[in-house]
Amino acid sequence: MSEQRESLACMHITRSQFKRIRHLLPKPRGSKLISHYRFLNALAYMASNGCKWRALPRRFGPWHTVYMRLYRWAHSGVLAEVLNHLQQQALSQWAVQALSLDSTIVKVHPDGCGAQKKTDHKP
Repeated sequence: MSEQRESLACMHITRSQFKRIRHLLPKPRGSKLISHYRFLNALAYMASNGCKWRALPRRFGPWHTVYMRLYRWAHSGVLAEVLNHLQQQALSQWAVQALSLDSTIVKVHPDGCGAQKKTDHKP
């Protein structure tokens, strides 16, 4: 039942949409455990549900593999090109509407938090 609710709540890319953007994607390298189709659907799931990487459902493959491919594609410009093509061809209407940072992951130096400074100098 939760699987059914989960599938209704998330965006996904259909096979016909994928065929129209396949030419933009780089040749698979390294682990071929996750196809480009599954990877793009993992991104769609993350965009629609906003879950943590480790909470990514197993059907998309290992979360770390998905994360590393996203990192490579984002830095090489492949991801931006794919998303632009999807929107220009009206194949998908993805839009980032909010961006947030969880303050528990932002590390601050102790001096920035008002901690007592050490004034004693030991010989």
